[in-house]
Amino acid sequence: MANLPPALAVGAQYDSLLQSALTQFFERARLETEAMPSPSSDGRLAIEASADPAALSIRWFGNRYTLRVPPARPFTDHEVQFARAIGAVLSARYRAILSPQLMVERADLFRGAIEDRYVGAFFDRAPYQLQAGVTVAPDRVALAIEMMRVAALSTYENQPISTGVLLLGSDEDPLGQYPAAERDDLHYTGALASIKSFYRLADGLRTVFLVNRTGRLLDIVDIGRWADHAGPTVLGDVPCAQTYHGHARATVAGPHVCVVLNPRREIKVFAAGAQVFSFSHADWRLLDQTSKYALWQSAVGNPALAERVFRIALDLSDARQGALFAVLRRPMESLAQLVAAPDRLDMELVEPHGHPGAPSRRDLLHLLAGRSVTELDPSVLSALATLDGATVMDAEGSMLAVGAILRHPLSSEHAKADGIAEGARTTAALAASRFGPVLKVSEDGLITFYDGGRVWDL
Repeated sequence: MANLPPALAVGAQYDSLLQSALTQFFERARLETEAMPSPSSDGRLAIEASADPAALSIRWFGNRYTLRVPPARPFTDHEVQFARAIGAVLSARYRAILSPQLMVERADLFRGAIEDRYVGAFFDRAPYQLQAGVTVAPDRVALAIEMMRVAALSTYENQPISTGVLLLGSDEDPLGQYPAAERDDLHYTGALASIKSFYRLADGLRTVFLVNRTGRLLDIVDIGRWADHAGPTVLGDVPCAQTYHGHARATVAGPHVCVVLNPRREIKVFAAGAQVFSFSHADWRLLDQTSKYALWQSAVGNPALAERVFRIALDLSDARQGALFAVLRRPMESLAQLVAAPDRLDMELVEPHGHPGAPSRRDLLHLLAGRSVTELDPSVLSALATLDGATVMDAEGSMLAVGAILRHPLSSEHAKADGIAEGARTTAALAASRFGPVLKVSEDGLITFYDGGRVWDL
């Protein structure tokens, strides 16, 4: 690139960054490249929906790309929004590099990890709409994430730091006792981290900092109580792990964003009543829970059952406990193929009961015979799901087996063909998905939905 004009050299680098970002964050998509006759290098990027809902059209630096996903699962609104956020960040950085004035005015664009900027632009692209001489508020979400990345590398009294912030979409706290104008002019910035007790004031799980639209630090609040008084006390269409129920509810009533660093050094971002992003194992993931939950709910066909199992799966994922849930569509045909007779709860105990002083495992589990998943207390269902083996039910929610070791004819080749590293739980999940929808919870927190094969990861 030594002989290229600076604009073209920088453009080639940013074009490469765009391709890398789209490949990284849209694993289920493939990127197709087509050369365009136009030699344009003005940094104007266009990401547009096409006539095909499973394809996005992208133009930049004389190249045209098509980002394509399988037709059975076209792009969701969140995926389109995130693709455009990535484009906004890269386009803004490119323009700033080529303009000395913009470079001075918007040096903040180059702070922190660029992936954090993508996440911030998902919620607000205004900080990336550059115009020389025009002051624009910084990206509050990216700034909060940057502070939490620093906190994740530190400890307080030999314990991992956890913290959180609720970024309001308004200038005033709707529940505040006095207006922001009467508060000290203190802003939520990295400078606060120099105060030793800063991270002790808000642990992220119960208490969070409250920050207004301009970045002003307004208060420290109990997230659950704040959510109770701020608006709806119930979530929308998507369940949430119990630990973060208040965080999700706090974002239902307004355009608020809640960012949390938990003790496992994971960063979670909530908006519109659901968790939207997760940072763990050094990677950001767009969760897109709304569309994924809709697919699960449609496959189960019973809204109450789908909600209960999904929510328990989220709780177990948060606790890093593995589990396997299988919903059989036609249990009369499939249950005997999948579950051995001694593990079935729909069969009467034909052999004599053991001595009262030495009951068997089957005696114990038959306490659940005839019970419905939706009638069990969530804490009881969580405990049952953590037993070795699978929790099997029919589409009405009736318990068919608990802690069952599933029969499966799948070989290593079958499991590997699905693109997943084989394990006992994975193989069992694939086998059970021949007969109905399955949720697998891994001990690393990953939730996978199968229905005749892998559908999505969460």
